Amino acid sequence: MIQDKLQFNFLVTQRIIQKIAQIDQFKGEWKQLDKDENKYLKELRKIATLQSIGSSTRIEGSSMTDAEIATLIKNLKIAKLQTRDEQEVVGYYDTLEILIEQYKDIDLTLSNLHSLHNLLLKYSSKDERHRGRLKELTNKVVATYPDGTTRVIFNTTEPYLTPKEMEELLQWTNQAFSEGEIHPLIIIGTFIYEFLSIHPYQDGNGRLSRLLTNLLLLKSDYKFVLYVSLEHIIESKKKEYYQALMDGQKDRYKETERIHQWMLFFLDSLRELTLKLEQKVKEYRKLGSYLNERQKEILKYVQVNQPVKMVQVSNGLPQYAQASIKKDLQYLVAAFEIEKIGDNRGTIYIIKKQES
Repeated sequence: MIQDKLQFNFLVTQRIIQKIAQIDQFKGEWKQLDKDENKYLKELRKIATLQSIGSSTRIEGSSMTDAEIATLIKNLKIAKLQTRDEQEVVGYYDTLEILIEQYKDIDLTLSNLHSLHNLLLKYSSKDERHRGRLKELTNKVVATYPDGTTRVIFNTTEPYLTPKEMEELLQWTNQAFSEGEIHPLIIIGTFIYEFLSIHPYQDGNGRLSRLLTNLLLLKSDYKFVLYVSLEHIIESKKKEYYQALMDGQKDRYKETERIHQWMLFFLDSLRELTLKLEQKVKEYRKLGSYLNERQKEILKYVQVNQPVKMVQVSNGLPQYAQASIKKDLQYLVAAFEIEKIGDNRGTIYIIKKQES
């Protein structure tokens, strides 16, 4: 059973719990900041989209740079897609845009996976015969490196077993989301590992797996993935990406198969994404005076008197209404300037710690 692969030892479980807690804390803070998408966030989203397209296609062997991709997308209406790289890039772009716009309405079904796969390979004449259909021939996971060399990473599910394994995977995933007993990030990481292990389509599985990662994260309300490219982070750790997959794959179909290395890699990558996004927001804040005078005074008060409770801030700055101070403290937490510890009356605020 899929769930058996999640039986981790105590120390691994503690590391996973810690990483999930860090990611979810960021998720809560980001919700406050993302209520009104400003010009800067829109620009971050545009950059992340281009990086996602470039990185995900380069992982599979494409040679197009982000600058070349930006030019291609800009001139898409008049461009002729003459090379396979261009066809794959535009296919990824179209599919990613659909996912971002319609993720709430895209359920995790085999029919929808077929549709996304068909759209992903829409412009590739080479893939016309098999796009949107489960594989009929044996395939393998092959890593393509910058120097052009390739290496077989692992064998995948045989075609005759693929429909059954996909049905079981989709059933397990949807049931796990519905029951709510397993954390969404664990479910997503498990789904992607299994999807890549099955490799249900003749081609395009790696690209589709990363698109599905974005889809499931968005559906689980991890909307910050729109602003820093997870695909770009994976590309920068390509060797570790394949090693994490191989660690579980070496015991495929054995009782000893465990996916702790993959899960840690997946969560590490998400955590890296949150740290990058936090840093980008901080850099943006330094470009201009984004805090009003009241917020600056509150920040200075916390810095001098930390740790402090809201009532202490209110007493220390009696010229401001308590409701305004409460709202500003929430904003400063969301802006990664201060850190909230505890809940309700026990809540205290300190200056946000810098992570190394």
